[in-house]
Amino acid sequence: MQAFYSGQFVLPLPPGHRFPMPRYAMLRDGLLERHPAVSMHEAPRATDGQLALAHTPEWIRTVSDGSVSREAMREIGFPWSEGMVERSRRSTGATIAACRAALAEGVAANMAGGTHHASAGKGGGFCVFNDAAVASRLMQAEQARRSRMPLQVAIVDLDVHQGNGTASIFQRDPSVFTFSMHGQKNFPFRKEAGDLDVELPDGCGDADYLAALEIALDELDRRVAPGLVIYLAGADPFEGDRLGRLKLTFDGLEARDRRVFDWAWQRRVPLAFAMAGGYARDISQTVVVQLNTFGVALEYWHRWQNAAR
Repeated sequence: MQAFYSGQFVLPLPPGHRFPMPRYAMLRDGLLERHPAVSMHEAPRATDGQLALAHTPEWIRTVSDGSVSREAMREIGFPWSEGMVERSRRSTGATIAACRAALAEGVAANMAGGTHHASAGKGGGFCVFNDAAVASRLMQAEQARRSRMPLQVAIVDLDVHQGNGTASIFQRDPSVFTFSMHGQKNFPFRKEAGDLDVELPDGCGDADYLAALEIALDELDRRVAPGLVIYLAGADPFEGDRLGRLKLTFDGLEARDRRVFDWAWQRRVPLAFAMAGGYARDISQTVVVQLNTFGVALEYWHRWQNAAR
């Protein structure tokens, strides 16, 4: 199974910054140890033209040349640097590459990504460019060059925070279905209406979460028949997450992943996934959640390979 990473995912940050940057290197080391069947590849760099499929030229320019306002960078939460720009481009490029690989092989991964708070003309919440939005539009464009059949995309966002940027970008685009299941009282405090939003109360645990997910996937099935799923497999619904406010266990999150992968497999829909959020007090717990996601993904990748023989 192909997974895409970059050394630029690890961005130097000021001492005491709350973003858990070391988790990317820890995930890579964990995959080498626990899941050697994952084939890791350097993430490509998203171009201006690719970014412009989901973002305004002004946003791309000001972020890239450093003229972006201090207020805009405060909303993102990272200091501006050339490294930050490179990281953001490669994080987007990783989801593009994962989508291409998933369409060819069934399942593939971005070892970062899930930057769902970025809208067309601004960022927010550690998100600069919206990788799932850019990749969705690019996969549709590439499909249009190959075939007259349009590509319907479903973005399944199970990060604990609502994908407000993604919802904003696709509010008038029925070709991309946005589904977000998130904490009702969590960031962002002003939500954007997606195609399917499921809000959960603080303290929601495994049983209630999985029941809500089952109902939502049934609704998704009634409303859309995608040719590609982009899954944001956030680790932040975990009970030990500093920012999550939900109470899912390791087993509950693994069951969540299995249900999403199985939903796509049963319909033979290729699935690309990104890691999205994860802010456990003990970073190693976030990495365990992510490694479990990769373990489930590998099972379903093997099913795709066996079916192709």
